[in-house]
Amino acid sequence: MGQVENSALRLTNVCKSYGRVRALDNLSFRVAEGRFFVLFGPSSVGKTTTLRTIAGLVAPERGHVEIFGKDWTHEPIAGRGVSMVFQSFALYPHLSVYQNFAYPLVEEKRPRDEIDRRVKETAAMLRLDTKLDRKPGTLSGGEQQRVALGRSLIRRPRVLLLDEPLTNLDAKLRHDMRAELKRLHRQFGLTIVYATPDELEALSMGEEIAVMRDGGVVQVGTPDELYEAPRDLYVASKIGSPHMNMIQGKLTNDSSALESAIGPLPFTRKLKAAEAGEAAVVGIRPSDVRFAGTGEQGYHANIAMLEPLGDVTVVSVESGGETLRMVLPESAASGLHPGQQASVILDPGKFHIFRASSGQVIA
Repeated sequence: MGQVENSALRLTNVCKSYGRVRALDNLSFRVAEGRFFVLFGPSSVGKTTTLRTIAGLVAPERGHVEIFGKDWTHEPIAGRGVSMVFQSFALYPHLSVYQNFAYPLVEEKRPRDEIDRRVKETAAMLRLDTKLDRKPGTLSGGEQQRVALGRSLIRRPRVLLLDEPLTNLDAKLRHDMRAELKRLHRQFGLTIVYATPDELEALSMGEEIAVMRDGGVVQVGTPDELYEAPRDLYVASKIGSPHMNMIQGKLTNDSSALESAIGPLPFTRKLKAAEAGEAAVVGIRPSDVRFAGTGEQGYHANIAMLEPLGDVTVVSVESGGETLRMVLPESAASGLHPGQQASVILDPGKFHIFRASSGQVIA
């Protein structure tokens, strides 16, 4: 048996309402110590409220917040070993970078030489050692972001909470900061909980991702698990780019195929848990759709649109009123044009089959 990982955080059935709005609804998840854990979902699913609850800025009405095995649900903010970086850096504009870094340690009444040493260590680690005398307003967005991070890191938190910290940066800086955060995570073995609405950010940074909807967690898994085995339509539609193709229809009486506008889609095995004739959705990734080869019988389609993305091209085809996206190498797409007739093959071994009523996967 491998060793059991320690929990840094465990939230159990946490509920929080603001008036009639349920911000968190029976929210539960666990974060292992040292993990880079991402809360992913569009705005207003409860990501910020979740972070604020962990930090102690929000008191839940029900449920429990455990930090390293201790119940902190109704305990004060101080002593949690948790630090939060907000989306709007929240720096002190009238203080220098040095003073911004030193501030939390001055508040803790640390000795002056310790403060000086830790400020310089933190600045070197974030490559800000030449900027210590500057005021935040004279720094670039990326530098301000690093000051906000440094001010949290200097307290040596056991858990670092990051609320969409890269939203205000341009694409190149975002890419650099993603790499920077991963480096800091490795260097310190910190437990990081990172909230983002950005799928690329979630998949490229998260060792584990909790996909959120309506104040709860729909599925937790590694990027591969969420991509390969989404448990419901919502997760399937949020993870993977271009997004999964969804074909609506109803199951045959023996649950061995989906009757759809494209034609019958036979499965590789009969579904045990399905009802005869039940409304269902078949999901298939664009990479699992291809053009039929010579002598192959495919579904009749028309090419609708081509989107060249450098080394690959996303080709949209229309079949029976459904639009399907496929991903081709640039060379394979070079002779294609909209309006062309085509025949497409969908790999039945790669079908994801969901109930239309609940969106749950049919195992």
